[in-house]
Amino acid sequence: MILAAVAYVVIGILFSVLSRSAGGDHVRLWRLAAWVASAAVAAAHIGYEHYRRSSSPRATALHAAGAVALGAFGLALVANVHWVLAETHGQRPPLLALPVWPVITAIPAFLGALAVAAVLTRFSRRVGK
Repeated sequence: MILAAVAYVVIGILFSVLSRSAGGDHVRLWRLAAWVASAAVAAAHIGYEHYRRSSSPRATALHAAGAVALGAFGLALVANVHWVLAETHGQRPPLLALPVWPVITAIPAFLGALAVAAVLTRFSRRVGK
C-alpha cells in the first residue's frame, strides 16, 4: 500500500512539472498521461492483491483505497509545502486539502476497486472450474 501511495505522489509531482514546462496545447496531454499512469498503478495494486495475496474483494478495495488516500494526502502535503516556499501573496493556504483530498479520492477508488476485484473473483472461479 505504501509503495502505491508513493507512486501516486511521484506521478502527481512529475507530471505537474512536465505540464508546467509544456506549451498550452500539451498540458491536457500530460494530465491524461498522469491519469493513465495512476490507473496503471491502481490496476497493478488490485492485481497484486487479488493474484498474489489472494485477498477478498473487500480487502483488495480497502487496500487500494488506502493507497489512494495516502497518495492524495501526500500530494496535499506537497501542495502546502509549495504554498509556503513559493511565497504566493494573496492566496490562502491549501490546508483544507489535507483532510478533503484523501476522502474525495478514496471513496471512488474503493468503489472502483471493489467492482474490479469482484469481477476478477467471479471470473477466476469460472476459469478454475
